[in-house]
Amino acid sequence: MSTDALEFADVFVLNKGALNPGRLRLQKDKVVFKLSTTGKVEQIGAGDVRACHWMEVAKGYELKVMVSSGGVYKFAGFRETDFDRLSDFLSKFYTVSLEEVERSVNGWNWGNARFNGSLMSFEVDNKLAFEIPLSDVAQSTTGKNEVSLEFHQNDDAPVSLMEMRFFVPHSADQECDTVKEFHDKVVAKADILQATGESIVTFQEINLLTPRGRYSIKMYPSFMHLHGKTYDYKIPYTTVIRLFLLPHPDNRQMFFVIHLDPPIRQGQTRYHFLTLTFNVDDEIEVELSLTAEELKQRYDGKLQTEMAGPLFQVVSRVMKTVVGQKITIPGTFKGSGEHSAVGCSHKTSPGFLYPLERCFIFVYKPPVYIRYDEVVSVNFARSVTTRTFDFEVEVQNGNVFIFNNIQKEEYGKLFDFVSTKRLHIRNKGKKDHVSRAGDTLDMSDSDGEPDIYMTRVKAEAEERQDSDQTDEDDDEFVAASSSDSGDIEYNSSASVNSSSSDDEAKESKSKKPRVESSSKPKSPVKTKPKSPVKTKPKSPVKTKPKPVTSEKKKTKTAPKTKDKDPNKPKKSLSAYMLWLNDNRERIKKENPSAKMTDVAKLAGQEWKQIDSEDKKEYEEKAKALKRKYEADIEAWKSGASSSVPKSKSVSPKKSSATGSFKSTEYVNSSSDEDSED
Repeated sequence: MSTDALEFADVFVLNKGALNPGRLRLQKDKVVFKLSTTGKVEQIGAGDVRACHWMEVAKGYELKVMVSSGGVYKFAGFRETDFDRLSDFLSKFYTVSLEEVERSVNGWNWGNARFNGSLMSFEVDNKLAFEIPLSDVAQSTTGKNEVSLEFHQNDDAPVSLMEMRFFVPHSADQECDTVKEFHDKVVAKADILQATGESIVTFQEINLLTPRGRYSIKMYPSFMHLHGKTYDYKIPYTTVIRLFLLPHPDNRQMFFVIHLDPPIRQGQTRYHFLTLTFNVDDEIEVELSLTAEELKQRYDGKLQTEMAGPLFQVVSRVMKTVVGQKITIPGTFKGSGEHSAVGCSHKTSPGFLYPLERCFIFVYKPPVYIRYDEVVSVNFARSVTTRTFDFEVEVQNGNVFIFNNIQKEEYGKLFDFVSTKRLHIRNKGKKDHVSRAGDTLDMSDSDGEPDIYMTRVKAEAEERQDSDQTDEDDDEFVAASSSDSGDIEYNSSASVNSSSSDDEAKESKSKKPRVESSSKPKSPVKTKPKSPVKTKPKSPVKTKPKPVTSEKKKTKTAPKTKDKDPNKPKKSLSAYMLWLNDNRERIKKENPSAKMTDVAKLAGQEWKQIDSEDKKEYEEKAKALKRKYEADIEAWKSGASSSVPKSKSVSPKKSSATGSFKSTEYVNSSSDEDSED
């Protein structure tokens, strides 16, 4: 590794109570951290670094970087041996010394609270016990002698801190109110979402696909408020990491996608994407509540007090300026119809796949975002029909995203685009899987290589056809002259029930002896050598049916109906079925348009994502039910065995000497006629 840069692969950054993995790189002029989950890049200039601290935490060691603006970045996952490398690098290029901080681990909860920028430190005996980033505080309330802090929830965190209370005693020597002073210092740096004052602008009745519904969007200086008929959401601008403006292939609609991290939550469903849809012909005129001077001071004059135009342009422009993120639009990719997307389906849901310059994005349910730098390989796979194909994308964490039912006319354009992005194509150059000709996908096999399977199938079909024709000739064949069949030996007195005749017939069939030609003209039947061999052993089998002579034969023809005991215990349910019974109605309500098969698929996906702690309750219930079932089935078996009467042995009917038999109806009718006579 070069001396002017340090790189650490397995590092975590603290974000609202969750440790997000990523890669940290220290360069001479800046610190760069890239999240592995979302691809978001955080950069810290070398001149902005004010101090660096090194301390031991739960996952190894932590590097805390404090910047001049008051912000704090915490990176965890270092080893003890990394201290010397980091200390030398920071002192050489950043002129900052790496200070070791001793932690208080005695468990005391009485100490001093110190406010340093956007960070509150709680110290016990002048040793750091814990720290609270004030940007994580969502609400602060005061009591007589205490201050309560509520925190933002992060759905990606397995465990979330919800509330903390600090007892702040009054001092007789101090004239000021210590509780109010503590509260004011927290509120000054806290990220409290309060709809105070008038919003900058309000957009009424905007149609959202995820979460589905119509919402009124109010834009405030630090967050936006989505107000619907059932749900309300307050989304801080700091959680918006990407914006997309994507045209619909019909050129009459536009998709505006907002990528969130952490996501918003509705019941048990988390939404990482907000998908807004607009009609291209819809226009709007709005007036912002800020003056021209305030707009120029806050947003560098990028917004005007009065804005008019197509609705999607006004919303995207305001969102881009207020949030402070760039808008991603389609790039160079054009499909067969000169569109920026290809129609497909993902998990039985139809939508559109947009190959952008740095990522794939699928709209709309559920939206899927795949960066090119996390793609391991792509695969062009055959579909069930010959008119479409499947596009498979495998990412680094092992997941495979499959986009089905893409028209084969899109193959050439998509293949060329993927090749230009230097993505690994798994089946590239294999003609037996996919072949390219005229920008279309050829689903047939290659003409240059013989198809062994098809050859074998055709040969078997021809052999069956010859066999069928031979059987027909054997049925029509009545008898042969002694001169024609003199070379063939068979036992004419063999019994039908004898197994030796069947073996001899099989042996004679496998040997296939030739019938020599005579001076007489050949008959059409004798031209086939198989016919005289097959007719002799098969003729008695066809004319004389085998009589039933044993109990074993009778059991084969007897109906296999068995009466079920209504008292037999039913098998116990599994943990998944117990969970499904409790959550089936909820899944149906959240997905009213889903069919029964779709509900089952959604339930299976949700069951896989449930934590082991949540599954433990149902697994214990399933084990208890299984033990009860085993005990009940043993009791039932013991009771059933004692109550079953002994079965009477049925003597087999004697077969006639000729091998023929009469049905019950025929016997009864014959006996009646005899009696009348």
